[in-house]
Amino acid sequence: MSTENPWKTLSTKVVYKNPWITVREDDVITPSGEKGIYGVVESRIATGIVALTENSEIVLVGQFRYAMNEYSWEIIEGGAEQGEDPQTAAVRELAEEAGLIPAHVEVLGDEIHLSNCHSSERAYLYFAKGLTKTNTNPDSTEQLQIKTVSIKTALEMLEKGEIKDSLSIIAIYRIAIKLGIIGNLSSTSLNSNT
Repeated sequence: MSTENPWKTLSTKVVYKNPWITVREDDVITPSGEKGIYGVVESRIATGIVALTENSEIVLVGQFRYAMNEYSWEIIEGGAEQGEDPQTAAVRELAEEAGLIPAHVEVLGDEIHLSNCHSSERAYLYFAKGLTKTNTNPDSTEQLQIKTVSIKTALEMLEKGEIKDSLSIIAIYRIAIKLGIIGNLSSTSLNSNT
């Protein structure tokens, strides 16, 4: 089967825009050849950073998420400004939200598409260590709590549904695999009949 784009875009128009998102509506020819519309939400690049303390604990931030109408525990996350490198954005968010500056940062896996059925949002994850304290400077929309938990506790929080944010879930699993806390899927045969 071909991986080429079977959609044809006839026209596009912006139907809504604010500082965080743009909603566009495209007139399209669908893969079956019919005319239709496709709505796409565009946003800034999303970033997340797993900050590990000297004791190998993950720094989590808690905040009320308006869109979901509930409180959420997450890794440090934020959006890159126009033209800002995602890693630079993640490190900036770590300082703003948690008051931490890392000595070492590395990429934590490949690009993530957070909701590719209706959004073009792309996300990048990072891992940080060698943390030193600085002053926090959260956005005016943020009332944050910070706590640190062991990776094992973070995994338990995922399994209990206490962490629901998709970027945080992916990041916590990735760091647990990287550090050998849970097995690497590439070393396990997923096609085993046993």
